[in-house]
Amino acid sequence: MADQTEGPAPAGFKKVTEGKATILFPDTNEVFYNPIQEFNRDISIAAIRTWDEIYQEERSARLAEKKARKEANAAKRAIDGLDPLPEKEFPEGSDPTATRGITILEALSASGLRSIRYAKEIPNVRHILTNDLEADAVTSIKRNAEFNGVSPDLLEPHKGDAIDVLYQHRDPLKRYNVIDLDPYGTASPFIDGAVQAVSDGGLLCVTCTDLAVLAGTNYTETCYAKYGGHPVKAEFCHEVALRLVLNTLSISAARYKRHIVPMVSLSIDYYLRVFVRVYTSAAQVKLLGSKTCVAYVCTGCQSTYTQALGKATEGAKGNLKFGVSTGPPVDGRCEHCNSRFHIAGPMWGKELHSVPFIDRMLKHVKDASHLYKTQPRILGMLSVCKEEIEAPFYYTANGLSGTVHCTSIPLLHISSALLHQEYKVSGSHAAQGSIKTNAPPSALWDIMRSWVKLNPVKNIKPESPAGRILAVEPKTIANFEMHPDAKSESRKTNLVRYQMNPTKNWGPQARAGGANKRKAAKPSKNGKTDKAKAEEAGEETASTEAEADTAMNIDSTTA
Repeated sequence: MADQTEGPAPAGFKKVTEGKATILFPDTNEVFYNPIQEFNRDISIAAIRTWDEIYQEERSARLAEKKARKEANAAKRAIDGLDPLPEKEFPEGSDPTATRGITILEALSASGLRSIRYAKEIPNVRHILTNDLEADAVTSIKRNAEFNGVSPDLLEPHKGDAIDVLYQHRDPLKRYNVIDLDPYGTASPFIDGAVQAVSDGGLLCVTCTDLAVLAGTNYTETCYAKYGGHPVKAEFCHEVALRLVLNTLSISAARYKRHIVPMVSLSIDYYLRVFVRVYTSAAQVKLLGSKTCVAYVCTGCQSTYTQALGKATEGAKGNLKFGVSTGPPVDGRCEHCNSRFHIAGPMWGKELHSVPFIDRMLKHVKDASHLYKTQPRILGMLSVCKEEIEAPFYYTANGLSGTVHCTSIPLLHISSALLHQEYKVSGSHAAQGSIKTNAPPSALWDIMRSWVKLNPVKNIKPESPAGRILAVEPKTIANFEMHPDAKSESRKTNLVRYQMNPTKNWGPQARAGGANKRKAAKPSKNGKTDKAKAEEAGEETASTEAEADTAMNIDSTTA
């Protein structure tokens, strides 16, 4: 099939180029293409290519081990004077020792842009099932695949309900190596089918754009219904959102004796994107309770404590014993400010990322700069993820300073003080000016008390959280001298660590088919919409950092 992308667009259509794909859109279409999602598609291609390298290496190792066992058995039979066992014959196309490409299922495709990029930019793809419920979308997929010279054998357009399609591929012989869920809103209706339809060791790629539900407190009942856990009103709400989604995936997989291993879990712009591997193992499923936690978050000072729902302890003979945890880890009121606690979760309580996987992914992206228009941002975000310590949640310099009503403390001062006390510290990719640490809240408040001694505050009400915290003398006086490890490697090399608003009025586009069109923004008395005012303020600020991080504006025009 000939590639027609170099020629002019047919009458009534316009061309949009992204990566190696050029897509046709009707001149009147304002629905399907969202240029801000180019980063999503770029990083997805990088993740799948990285996973495929690892997957093929694992497969080769298994085949080599099987071959070695076979040769050892043959040698033993020869010593015993027995003839070799006959070679097993396989039907055409089913020989497990043959080199095979990967299969991908995109359950909610819309224009087909993502699948076409997968077909043209992932070298080891054997088959892609590109599904959508809308007839117009399937017509668009067929037109765009033909325009890009992608054959139906490689990319198969399919019209169907995504949930039905996933359930139709639960049989291990019908499963897909990679399943991509990129819905408009929540992915929760598709998760049960997806964890069954992905192959053992396969990659599940999931997007959720309903952050008003996952990261806010106005729809707690909706969040619990969709994700089985409660969000929390806190600075680290986006990390809680990630952990709620991972917990939903984990619990869904466990019903079928399967478990997940997160590769990369990302909070990006207005959505979440997670990449997890899914394995079948009844033994690993037993650990689910110890991987699940709830969080107690102080409503006054945001001191946070986690509690695992279950525990797994090693017995005298090395076997694991399972039980329930004791708790809670807090009293009815916060020891620092005497406020009550909110309970968030249940949620995923283990690591968000696999550092070896991120290392491989970083190497691939660095070596393939020509493939990814958003390469600087990918490198920056992955580098920050790699540096994140395995500690739940984070604080911010602005948040800590605001709690005690003091002059903002520089981020590097907090990092240095924690490092001088031999605690671990890092940033979080989910928020600029963030501090992840294994230090207890008491250590952080001692640092803030030490800071206030150097920068006194006035007119603090004794019964307020600030008054109660500052009424206590610090047990340890913080050392704010610059620590040599206070600046992370990603900060030293000026990577694009945090993205600024890339375009005016950016965000999710209208749902495919034109449903649920957003209402016009209502101007305030000064003539500006709330969104415009928020943009002027900036969604993220450099705040306490000594130097503002470099940010890249993604071009919203076609490539």
